[in-house]
Amino acid sequence: MTQTNTTNNLELRFVDSLADIGEENWSRLAGRENPFMRYEFLWALEETGCTTEESGWKPHHAVIYDDTQKAIAVMPLYKKTNSYGEYVFDWSWASAYQNYGLDYYPKFVSAAPFTPSHGERLFVDDSITKETAVSFIFEKLKEKAEFINASSWHILFPEKEDNALFESIGIPARTACQFHWFNRGYESFEDFLESMNSRKRKNIRKERQKVREQGVEFKIVDGTNISDQQWDTFYQFYQSTYMMRGMQGYLSQDFFKQIARTMPEQLFMNCAMKDDRIIAAALFFRNSDKLFGRYWGSARDYQFLHFETCYYQGQEYCIEHGLKSFDSGAQGEHKIQRGFEPIITYSNHWIADQRFADAINNFLDEERPHIDRYREEAASLLPFRKSDSSSSK
Repeated sequence: MTQTNTTNNLELRFVDSLADIGEENWSRLAGRENPFMRYEFLWALEETGCTTEESGWKPHHAVIYDDTQKAIAVMPLYKKTNSYGEYVFDWSWASAYQNYGLDYYPKFVSAAPFTPSHGERLFVDDSITKETAVSFIFEKLKEKAEFINASSWHILFPEKEDNALFESIGIPARTACQFHWFNRGYESFEDFLESMNSRKRKNIRKERQKVREQGVEFKIVDGTNISDQQWDTFYQFYQSTYMMRGMQGYLSQDFFKQIARTMPEQLFMNCAMKDDRIIAAALFFRNSDKLFGRYWGSARDYQFLHFETCYYQGQEYCIEHGLKSFDSGAQGEHKIQRGFEPIITYSNHWIADQRFADAINNFLDEERPHIDRYREEAASLLPFRKSDSSSSK
């Protein structure tokens, strides 16, 4: 059911399906540059059953219409009944609520589901400012939260500028750290290695040589040309990666095949081949200037195969195709010695109960300098030569 609120010639609707907004409206406002905010990506999650009430990701997207019924702003929104697939961990907050006999769920989340990649979370046209749009959404969402007894609203991995905007209207910020690789105009992978100190450079060459000595070769298959058999093999690898941690993958095989049909130009599969069969695979996304490494798996352990398939091959791809940066996903201190630099990521959190809001805000204030110090310490471990650091190349 669609809920409607109107004020000052604007109308806000919370809709239970992306289809209620429509591909034309969403794409006109959100564009197609960020693959994880594309209509095709979010709709595939919904249509194939990955984001449903049963999975704990019930769509409840926000759309603002003007007085001519033109959609002028959209924001992804989900009513969550768990904290899985978010990568900004609030389990301790949920536990604190439970200890006091209160319900932390449902809560509202604005995010790219199951995807810890920063990007815009609010999209507007020229007739409205982001500040006006998010203030309007915030006002009505607080009313909605009170009505359904939702505990909070969490905006995950927004851009730095949007994080500051959300913070300015009373949605406090939280910081974290990821590791991204930056292409400093390298002409080749060897050129990139030459920016490193001798020991790290030799280590990477040895790792890559070890993979070759195991008889492994690599084949990049663009989204249009990925066969059903390749998808079937990849999906087995993808699920086995989660099974090793006692979990099941969040995404369905139908989801992967659907995005291959609807947005193939923004994805490709890197297949590790041995004796003419796939022994590992990684799925990448891209836009005009950035590469995103997301899902991977292998038939069994091969020494250094993960680093080659997911990192070095991605770095080579960026250099060859002139992409400026490489977002390889969440966490992973092992990425530092391979040239991935620590960056700050953001999230914003509004808590309805003022008592818990005060306690959580104090926690965020105390946590932030620890995150900053961690980033600084991680940056000090980067393998680049002091006389020719990556930041000055």
